[in-house]
Amino acid sequence: MPLDDRKLEVLKAIIEDYVSTHEPVGSKMLSQRHQLGVSPATIRNDMALLEDEGYLAQPHTSAGRIPTDKGYRLFVDRLSTVKPLSGAERRAIGQFLECAVDLDDVVHRTVRLLAQLTRQVAVVQYPSLTRSSVRHLELVPLSSARLLVVLITDTGRVEQRVVEFPAAVDESMVTDLRGVLNGALAGQALADAPTELHELLETAAPEMRPYLTTLSTVLLETLVERHEEKLVLAGTANLATVDFPGSIRPILEALEEQMVLLKLIGEVENPTGFQVRIGQENQLDSLRGTSVVTSSYGAGDTVYAGLGVLGPTRMDYPSTISAVRAVARYVGDLLARS
Repeated sequence: MPLDDRKLEVLKAIIEDYVSTHEPVGSKMLSQRHQLGVSPATIRNDMALLEDEGYLAQPHTSAGRIPTDKGYRLFVDRLSTVKPLSGAERRAIGQFLECAVDLDDVVHRTVRLLAQLTRQVAVVQYPSLTRSSVRHLELVPLSSARLLVVLITDTGRVEQRVVEFPAAVDESMVTDLRGVLNGALAGQALADAPTELHELLETAAPEMRPYLTTLSTVLLETLVERHEEKLVLAGTANLATVDFPGSIRPILEALEEQMVLLKLIGEVENPTGFQVRIGQENQLDSLRGTSVVTSSYGAGDTVYAGLGVLGPTRMDYPSTISAVRAVARYVGDLLARS
């Protein structure tokens, strides 16, 4: 049964008070703290109905009520606006991220910033190779038969591998190899690299083919087919300040698993969207006492990767959503300009 506006206001007030006080909320305190326009008796009736509908729970017979996962879900779904960041906060985010010197610095600054802004555990994924394009490919001679292959993507990600050749390769050949590889790959999506390299091998000069075959094998095996995804985590100490129903050890163990983290933040495909998973909505049992707020970051319609935070279900959703979305937007804009 749909809730009327008054009951929604009561639910909203209970959630706000519970998030700020960490204590069950009673009708008397609710009427004193909020201008609900009705008597405490009416509020008690509304709370009883909200409990019957599964939006509230009563942890003790004489205590007030606390929100359930269903109550938080309705609250988040009915959010008309998220709490805007102040001008000072927006300027601080921009200045902090603008000082980054390279992609590694951007990612590490971003994850620290998210953890500080939300006081939750923050996770940031490096721009995915599967969604990146080649900006430049550099070949650096290390010895007569060894080259360092450096791949730079449009998102600033840098991957490098050492390639061994069976025979020496002179400087002019290195120059020619660099030229034909950049001619074929620069501006191409990494997903299209296999096709481009195959065509290059078929059309290249005979004397270059042995070297290109070796280089192509390295590029395909280590940079394209492996699809390595990298993540950075910060703020796990924030979990120690939360009174979870059980031990936080299973949560910490889950956060050590890279595949778990990828699943947490890898489901938002719209670069301007966000997702909130609350309590039982999390697939992993050990995370069902937590909520996860995630967003993608990117440029235009292109998604680079994801980021997000994990904390208790009793989190300040409007502020957390606002922080996650703002940081995602800044990071996407910064990388698009790089």
